[in-house]
This record gives sequence, C-alpha cells and structure tokens, in this order.
Amino acid sequence: MLYKKDKLVIRKLKEADKNLLVKWLSDPCVLQYYEGRDRPHDLEMVTAHFYHRPSNVTGCIIEFEGHSIGYIQFYPIDEEEREEYGYQDVDEKIYGTDQFIGEVGYWNSGIGQQLVRSMIEYLVEKEKVDRVVMDPQAWNKRAIACYEKCKLRKVKELPKHELHEGVWRDCWLMEYKK
Repeated sequence: MLYKKDKLVIRKLKEADKNLLVKWLSDPCVLQYYEGRDRPHDLEMVTAHFYHRPSNVTGCIIEFEGHSIGYIQFYPIDEEEREEYGYQDVDEKIYGTDQFIGEVGYWNSGIGQQLVRSMIEYLVEKEKVDRVVMDPQAWNKRAIACYEKCKLRKVKELPKHELHEGVWRDCWLMEYKK
C-alpha cells in the first residue's frame, strides 16, 4: 500500500491488475474521457501501456471501501515536458499525475476530489514535490472543475496537445504549487 486516507487506498499496480485495466479501458464510458473510444484496450495493449514503461512512472490502483475502482500514476516531468510547459528555468521538483475512475458507478460522488487532494498531499509530504501538474483536455469540464476544487489552477493553454478519438485536442496545463 502506498497510502490510505479515510476510505481511499492507493496501492502500487500488480500483475494481477491487468484484467481490471482491460475491463475499465474497454468501457466506452471510461474511454470517452481516458484514451478515447477508438482505443479499447485488450490484454496486450494494457501490458504495453501500463507495465512496460519507464521506471520513474509509478502506476497505482485506487481502492475505495475495499473495491478496486480506478487507476492513478505519478512521475517526475521530464526535460521535454519542462520546456513545453514553461518550466525549463524552474529549479523545483515537479511531478505529473494522470488518473481515471474506471468503475462508472463511483463517478460524481466526490471520490475524484478526495483522490486528487490525497495524491497531492502524498507527493508534497512524502516525495517532497514543489508542484503537481496535470493536463486535462479543455473540453473536459468535469475534470477541470474537480482539479480546481483541489486548488490546481489553469496556467497555460496547450493547443493541439493530445490525440483523442482521431483529433488533436487542446488541453490546459493545471498546477498545484506548494
């Protein structure tokens, strides 16, 4: 277990979690917001995308009241991202996160806010991070509202930043600064 906060547990990703990721990432409701409905994941894609990645990316499963409900990852942003985001001259420890709740029945219940707040707290306190950044697609008002409630602020528009369902989408760079 990475950490526990109230009914929320964040634990590191295990081999046994592959089928959960396949389930979530083949659900069109989830894919509408994460990866795109044109990219349903099978076991091979999940293995390549979530298990064969750089060692500095920490993938985790989100559990709520004992049920696995989603995925979150965190990582130090690299030099390319620092330049793209405008942090090339900033001498701070900056991490990015990506997350989704894969169990649709848990949407719109405040768990996303609890997750983001607790991950920021973990990164600041345990990893000694100065900033936490995310880059939600500009059309994803629900995610942006959640992040704003967690004290992230929009700092830079990222035009045509992410390919989603065959279209390059604008995103917002959002940051939490300690």
